[in-house]
Amino acid sequence: MSLIIPANTLASGGYAVDNSCRFDTNAGMNKTAANGTRTKATFSTWIKRSNITAEQFLFVSYIDASNFILFRFTGSEQLEMVNRVSASNISFYTTNALYRDPSAFFHIVWSLDSTQGTAGNSIKLFVNGTQVTSFATSTTQDADTNFAANVNTAEYYVAQEYTSGYNYFNGYLAETVWIDGLALAADQFGEFDEDSGIWKPIDVSGLTFGTSGFYLDYEASGNLGNDANGGTDLTENNLAAIDQSTDTCTNNFATMNPLDKIPIGSAITYSDGNLTTTASAGSDWTTRYSFSTIAVSQGKWYVECKVGNVGAASQFYVGVIKNRQTTTFNTSLGYISNNGYGYYAASGNIVNNGSDLSTSGASYTTGDIIGIALDLDNGTLDFYKNGSAQGSQVTSLDTTADWQFTNNALQNAIWNWNFGSPSYSESGGETDGNGYGNFAHAPPSGYFALNTKNLAEYG
Repeated sequence: MSLIIPANTLASGGYAVDNSCRFDTNAGMNKTAANGTRTKATFSTWIKRSNITAEQFLFVSYIDASNFILFRFTGSEQLEMVNRVSASNISFYTTNALYRDPSAFFHIVWSLDSTQGTAGNSIKLFVNGTQVTSFATSTTQDADTNFAANVNTAEYYVAQEYTSGYNYFNGYLAETVWIDGLALAADQFGEFDEDSGIWKPIDVSGLTFGTSGFYLDYEASGNLGNDANGGTDLTENNLAAIDQSTDTCTNNFATMNPLDKIPIGSAITYSDGNLTTTASAGSDWTTRYSFSTIAVSQGKWYVECKVGNVGAASQFYVGVIKNRQTTTFNTSLGYISNNGYGYYAASGNIVNNGSDLSTSGASYTTGDIIGIALDLDNGTLDFYKNGSAQGSQVTSLDTTADWQFTNNALQNAIWNWNFGSPSYSESGGETDGNGYGNFAHAPPSGYFALNTKNLAEYG
């Protein structure tokens, strides 16, 4: 159900979302609710998942253990809504569909109205503008029963459970809205693009949010819990300015893909919105690869990787790989056949198929920033260390293939990837020619950050 919104839907005057919030381990928000309307409410947000292997909460209104409402992903990757009133009167909806794509944003709306005479109309879920009608579980509370929200005895939680230390959301949220007193359909938050038919956001700032409602646009980096509707702000828990991201539902940036690693397992772990990859201990090169969510076959692309830990004996690579699905991963990136090209930390050499294509590059270590400039219009590849070109340019790359950015190491290595919206503090402020990205060093002329706006123009 996930989608990537192409840039041309915005070029014709569509609404642009500037920021999202990147939630990682133990990060969330909360505030005390206010008295409002107890029988009608709406929750809406755009979501890009990162870790998809655990139960994760999106929003909770908690009064006590017998009275609460929650929206979450189950550990089986379903969307679920639970409203408990006085312990026994419960609404419980769990989708049959699974939502497990970490590569792009999608949109959900839960619309609640207990005054509906038909039980099945009191709880509605919309995903990407379309109402979901297939549920594994669909139990509805008694008519005209209050929901466990919009009352000053409730505490609201965003991206976390009401019990501290459990079930935090892991990923990106954009345009997060709670409406008090209205049960709204998806068309109040988005629309289908008239050219592509893709679901895209609209400006929600003019909605009536109600006494207990709020609107999180995440545009204030120093106050990510700011209620853009003017209500009481939410308190941030383990969030900082760096958790504001320009990776949004109207300009989706590449990250590393936790579903696409060699092999499926725990040799590589992912954090910081899938921008940090960490290799476990061990001695097998083949278990320590990860790959970008976006593959490219044309255009000029610039990416940076800050070395978090060069690992054992500097046995550390960053680089590119082609036709990943047909590659045999039985050795390090530098020794894979002509499919893989890597810049090797220990020697500074650029290596392919066991041969040093260039030996004039400098070695590098923890803290260095490696730039990669991939030109698939002309079939060339360049590497940079802290802004300086390294080694000879690689030429004659296959311009008919699909290429991904990749990392590989022997053990205990950490890569911090920057496709333009880094998860680490970056003061460089360098952008591509279209004004996208925050890089330590200026991309070469004509090279662009890997996001969907640039892909629509150059990819």
